[in-house]
Amino acid sequence: MTDASAHQRELRRLQEQTAEIHAQLTTSEREWARKQPFLESRGYLLRSRYRPGWIPSWRKPNFVGRKNRCEDWDASPLAPLIDATRLSDGQLVYVKRVTTGDEESRIVSMFSAPPLSSDPRNHCVPVLDLFQDDEDPTVSYLVMPFLRLMDDPPFQVIDNIVDFVDQILEGLVFIHEHGVAHRDCALNNLMMDARPLFPRGFHPLQLLSLPDLSDRAPMRSRTEAAVKYYYIDFGISVHIPPNVHPKLIVGELGRDQEVPELSSNVPYDPFKVDIFIIGNVLFTEFYDKYSNVGFLRPLILSMTELDPRRRPDAPEALRQWLEVRRRIPSLQRIARLRDRKEVWAQSALLDVFSFVKICVMISRRCWERLKMMLNALRWLVCSN
Repeated sequence: MTDASAHQRELRRLQEQTAEIHAQLTTSEREWARKQPFLESRGYLLRSRYRPGWIPSWRKPNFVGRKNRCEDWDASPLAPLIDATRLSDGQLVYVKRVTTGDEESRIVSMFSAPPLSSDPRNHCVPVLDLFQDDEDPTVSYLVMPFLRLMDDPPFQVIDNIVDFVDQILEGLVFIHEHGVAHRDCALNNLMMDARPLFPRGFHPLQLLSLPDLSDRAPMRSRTEAAVKYYYIDFGISVHIPPNVHPKLIVGELGRDQEVPELSSNVPYDPFKVDIFIIGNVLFTEFYDKYSNVGFLRPLILSMTELDPRRRPDAPEALRQWLEVRRRIPSLQRIARLRDRKEVWAQSALLDVFSFVKICVMISRRCWERLKMMLNALRWLVCSN
């Protein structure tokens, strides 16, 4: 009994210690809190945690519930970025602190302005707003849609991967066509607009919960709702105009350090670096994880050639992919993704479950279309 009481006291002490940590703003958070009135004047509202006079919800009188389920419990994890709500329409956005006039701002603004912004091949994160700080003219703020990692929530069926490769290679052709090499298009810089998957929205930090953390966020699959994938973070990107030759740079920065030609001394083609990085993403995130995506292998081998001269350029990589894509049977595309770690009995059971689920979904779609046709027919009969 004594041991149990001591354990409870220790647990309460740790909980109070954790609550005290969450009640304190970090250094970067204090700076965002200081800028909150200015950002609100520009039309962007930060979470309650960063507003003047903030008192943690769990410290208010008559608080009932779990402290870690309070909307203001979590700190923003990325110093130059913070989530916000656009006051004009309630859209969740990211505000990024940048250096005024830097290359990243220039590149993303170029892709966000007409006529490039209206090109359907454009998969660069759009700039919703760009403005200078009210105190320091060397600081500006980029406002972008709030995006999620490309695999959050996870891919479910082969067709999800097909759609991803379609969009990412199409987007790569587009940015290369306009003289931009991303140089850092690895996993964390390939994201998606997940709003179609979450009809009631989601919290920016506890991503599977509703915005107010009152419950789990209802979620649709990518088969039911189409998403768009984006390239983000053009912080080390380069813009080389078409008339500049040779198109070579130096530098070893980037998330993917497996790119063989990276060098601070020997010039290399940054566009071929993008090809390698995307090929490596296809290998590590798909081919290496799932046993039924063997169709990706020829494309991956081509894009990750150690000799950059033997790699395809972006248009050729897209052409190779479209040829591969054309040969993927329709039934295979709706098959679930099989984890390489599955045993055969587990795979068989999950395959049956997935097949039934797909049949139900197709039946539901057919029924909805039939109802629409019947309603249209009824309207025509009544109108005559």
